[in-house]
Amino acid sequence: MRLLAIIPAYNEEATVGRVVAEIHSAMPDADVVVINDGSADSTASAAAASGAAVVNMPFNLGIGGAVQAGYRYAEQGGYDIAVQVDGDGQHDPSEMSAIAGPIMAGEADIVVGSRFLGRSGAAGFKSTRMRRIGISLFARVLSAMTGHRLTDPTSGFRACGRKTIRLFAREYPDDYPEVESLLLAHLAGFRIAEEPVKMRARGGGHSSITPIKSVYYMVKVMMVLFIWLVRKKPEREVWDA
Repeated sequence: MRLLAIIPAYNEEATVGRVVAEIHSAMPDADVVVINDGSADSTASAAAASGAAVVNMPFNLGIGGAVQAGYRYAEQGGYDIAVQVDGDGQHDPSEMSAIAGPIMAGEADIVVGSRFLGRSGAAGFKSTRMRRIGISLFARVLSAMTGHRLTDPTSGFRACGRKTIRLFAREYPDDYPEVESLLLAHLAGFRIAEEPVKMRARGGGHSSITPIKSVYYMVKVMMVLFIWLVRKKPEREVWDA
């Protein structure tokens, strides 16, 4: 199977080259594309120097737009699996094969790398109390909505198969998309799974989610989740083609 690593990056010049090098070391046969989301630093040149393909956005689209650009790249390139990896070094590329495994085995269509599943993957995960409350809340609500136990719906470390790539290339949430995209995949009839992963300390830069933004995030995402439930479901035959 052809595998693509998608790295959305905004001002990640300090870490993106190392992330690309680690992916090449962990999975030599995988291709890597860095979606340079309007960075004001040398993210693009650092990514290119490390051997990644680089797609430069004309301006900063935000995480949703950058990730969707990665899925469009994957669809156009005919990739079988796409794995999202953050450009800040928090995700360990050596675990890419673990989260891609259920897709390769035909057991899932989208697999989330969970910091809270099965082992002490959350040991390296440090965040505010408000963010931890939000993750727990989203996990409970999304589990109830989908009928599947989910523990880490905000994780950006995830793998998608061809049908999910096709869906996300055409429709992907714009703002804080991780939770919404899982509900979208569920409504499209796709199988969602989780695999335990460890979260490393951020290699550079700072999180854009402040305590105040965490509250806004929780309120907004909860509203959007319920709006998704009354929307028309995606046409499954389009993604199954």
